[in-house]
Amino acid sequence: MLAGRLRLRAMSFPGADAEMDLRGNSKFRRAFTLIELLVVIAVIAILIGLLFPAFQGVQDQAKRTQAKNDLTQIVTAVNAFYTEYGKYPVVADDTQIAVTADLFYSLRAVAVGANFGNAVNTRQIIFMSPPDVKDADNPRSGIAAKDTTVNGIATKTGELVDPWGTPYKVAINGTYDNQIANPYSTNGAGSDPVGQGIICWSFGKDQKAGDNGDGKFTNSDDVISWQ
Repeated sequence: MLAGRLRLRAMSFPGADAEMDLRGNSKFRRAFTLIELLVVIAVIAILIGLLFPAFQGVQDQAKRTQAKNDLTQIVTAVNAFYTEYGKYPVVADDTQIAVTADLFYSLRAVAVGANFGNAVNTRQIIFMSPPDVKDADNPRSGIAAKDTTVNGIATKTGELVDPWGTPYKVAINGTYDNQIANPYSTNGAGSDPVGQGIICWSFGKDQKAGDNGDGKFTNSDDVISWQ
């Protein structure tokens, strides 16, 4: 009888679904109202909006770091080829290599293209072994599996593609005077000419060469090997 009165008294509190057990402990059960649920959703949306730019920035920096590592690997591989053979692969002058597939076939010891029958890398030494791209139709971060054109960017089979989907650019000192024209000479990205045997670069997130319109390379998203 007493327990019944306690239960009725507990249930008389407004806005709460409560009851007393036989020991006098209260049990409250209360659901979210629609307004409270909408407030929670709005707070979560605001937090996501605040965190997304930071998350995007971390992703962009990770891709830039990967691109820089790829460029270092290319430079190291070409210099190792020179040490082994006493010459640079697939070049005769200082002109930028238009299609780099033959270069990477040679550095990877793949008997295709200019390296057919191991004509360039006769000792079949693997100087670098980048992964193949995961998606042949939308190449990113690896060796292209087929000829593609994405967003106006043409990629040839065998080229090494950066994290944003653009083939890396390479220029090698084919005249062996240790001087290569700086492709960014107009916006302060190092000396011109560059005193190295090989230089390479990536167009970055915007996939366009340049300084983003301000005339200074410091604000460009391009990644270069010689700085």
